[in-house]
Amino acid sequence: MVAMIAMVPATTAGVKMPAVVHSEFIFDQTPFAQCHASTLAETPAGLVAAWFGGRREKSPDVGIWIARRTSEGWTEPVEVANGVQPDGQRFPSWNPVLFQAQSGPLRLFYKVGPDPARWWGMFATSLDDGRSWSVPARMPIASLGPAKNKPIELANGTILSPTSSEAGSWRVHVERQAGGTTTWQRTEVSAGAEHFRAIQPALLRYPSGRIQLLARSRDDRVVQSWSDDDGQRWSPLRETVLLNPNSGIDAVMLRDGRALLVYNPTRWRRSPLVVAVSTDGERWRDVLTLEDGAGEYSYPAVIQTADGQVHVTYTWKRQRIRHVVLDPVQL
Repeated sequence: MVAMIAMVPATTAGVKMPAVVHSEFIFDQTPFAQCHASTLAETPAGLVAAWFGGRREKSPDVGIWIARRTSEGWTEPVEVANGVQPDGQRFPSWNPVLFQAQSGPLRLFYKVGPDPARWWGMFATSLDDGRSWSVPARMPIASLGPAKNKPIELANGTILSPTSSEAGSWRVHVERQAGGTTTWQRTEVSAGAEHFRAIQPALLRYPSGRIQLLARSRDDRVVQSWSDDDGQRWSPLRETVLLNPNSGIDAVMLRDGRALLVYNPTRWRRSPLVVAVSTDGERWRDVLTLEDGAGEYSYPAVIQTADGQVHVTYTWKRQRIRHVVLDPVQL
């Protein structure tokens, strides 16, 4: 049985945070020593979360683990994918990304390889909302799949997958899959890439139709690029006002028209972990601190579910994955 953490009102220095509906750990005791890089999706049957877990990041035993949230809480985590090769050699697995399109199966993207400079993209699908999974397959040649954060789906069914390469220099790009096809077309975000060395982008589509790309960088800032043609061309990368310690971020466009970002607003450590909102993607306001203690609180994933609530998962000290539910009206 998975030990569940009681849902209690969240506080910071004794002050209640009304935006936090509840907070819990997805699991308590597990077969792996460390975990990281969670992802989250809503299916018709409820939430599904995934992450990588093993002895430590980069160990060959690291696999992709999944849990589903039912009326009784989170199910016991199970390993659904790993890096075992046909010849018996095993590589670590990395950065799962769950994605549920408007139609079709639940998709799981992840990476396999000795390190981020040499990894390759893998994917699997589920026809039963995450209960069972297809045999994993390799992404098409020259496609990696999303690097950390979920794709977005346009009104015409086109899927834009935010990804990046760490082979040689760090570069961000977007992989585009037209509705009803199985091929991916790669679009570079090249201008400014050599300066900022950015990876792991997140995508936001504003009510105006403009799409913003936000990414971590080695320049102590979150960087951005914009597209006015549904992701076919991108403006040069430039800094935002947001600090970043070269750590993963995630963002979601709320149905009320605001952009919501979860990130570490520091230059060098992965704490605190903060929620920020913006109406234009340029001016951001920190509105909630999720964690502000010693240790690492990082690599958030964020979605808004059909009931309007915002769900965040993130790495908690590399030991567990925390799940927090927010009321966006209170932000």
